[in-house]
Amino acid sequence: MEFRCDALLLDMDGTLVDSTECVERQWRRWAGRHGLDVTPILRISHGRTTMETIRAVAPHLATAEEVLAFDAAEAEDSAGVRPVRGAIPFLSRLPADRWAVVTSAMRMLARARLECAGIPIPRVLVCADDVRRGKPDPEPYLTAARWIGWPAARCLVIEDVPPGVQAAQTAGMQVLGVTTTVACEQLGVPCIRDFDDLRMQRDGSGALRISVAG
Repeated sequence: MEFRCDALLLDMDGTLVDSTECVERQWRRWAGRHGLDVTPILRISHGRTTMETIRAVAPHLATAEEVLAFDAAEAEDSAGVRPVRGAIPFLSRLPADRWAVVTSAMRMLARARLECAGIPIPRVLVCADDVRRGKPDPEPYLTAARWIGWPAARCLVIEDVPPGVQAAQTAGMQVLGVTTTVACEQLGVPCIRDFDDLRMQRDGSGALRISVAG
């Protein structure tokens, strides 16, 4: 399996950074403080902004102050945060101007989490505070394509959850799933286990050739 593209757009949590332990710990603490059942929160929180998750489970708590406090607590909690296997070596082989990170996290949290995991801060980093509508809306990925300077159809997205896959597909982009969070059947696109499964080459036109090992 091979993809040809001019830019690679990558989700952060669950794709480049294994932060599940941290994310779920913070939602459990938040739910406990407010007397809420955490189960439905964990079912929908992956791949969505903090504000959108709170709006869905407790609309009366959906304030900018609540989101800021939650994200600040997440940024200070680095226990268990690590890179997804193979992510750092894979990124090191990509041209710096050909890849971007597109995350549902606020910029403060995104930078803290990337740095904690040892992932380099990309030249293009699209965060929740850069867009009006988060994933599954296509706006985050369309913004990344515009900022990195390539048409949507020439971008390949790597995602770990259905809202991100939906956002990329609606944006008209190629999509590759990584099964760090949910099974391939739930993503509905070709999948890899982690970045050790990927190879990258440049063709004669300068395009990226991203192939799946085996």
